[in-house]
Amino acid sequence: MESNIFWRTVTCGFIATFIMAMIAFLQGGIGLPVIDVGHILKESFNQVHTTAPYSILWGNIAYFIVGILLSLIWVVFFQRFIPGNWLVQGLIYGILISLVAALVVAPLAASAAGDSIGMFYSDTWYPGLILLAALTMHLGYGLVLTLCLKIAGVNGAEQPVFG
Repeated sequence: MESNIFWRTVTCGFIATFIMAMIAFLQGGIGLPVIDVGHILKESFNQVHTTAPYSILWGNIAYFIVGILLSLIWVVFFQRFIPGNWLVQGLIYGILISLVAALVVAPLAASAAGDSIGMFYSDTWYPGLILLAALTMHLGYGLVLTLCLKIAGVNGAEQPVFG
């Protein structure tokens, strides 16, 4: 991957993650749960310590790093192989991220924080609303990411990943 593609992808990932965070906070206004990923990560980090050395800053840094990594994963592994324009690709990637988050990532993060939310948030009070809130966030991420990448002129990694 060329450095200019790398940095444009990182920038697009940062923007998409910021929009996802804003969607997460604002969706409380339409009756969906507010999902503060930075706080969840901070609590997971602090669970293993007798004191709480990690602040919300570290949780949010981790959140943005994951968002940037997801943008790089998209460009390197998926963008060339998922058909459609930026809108279709963004919807597909947002749904894919939401499924992986609900099935694997969120249950593991909650478990690390000493809590159980179950797969697809089944151990929560409102699993359907949380699933919808997470899907809304991830669709926003996917759509903003693919639109930003289109505007930035990033069309996937030029060279094969393993060749």
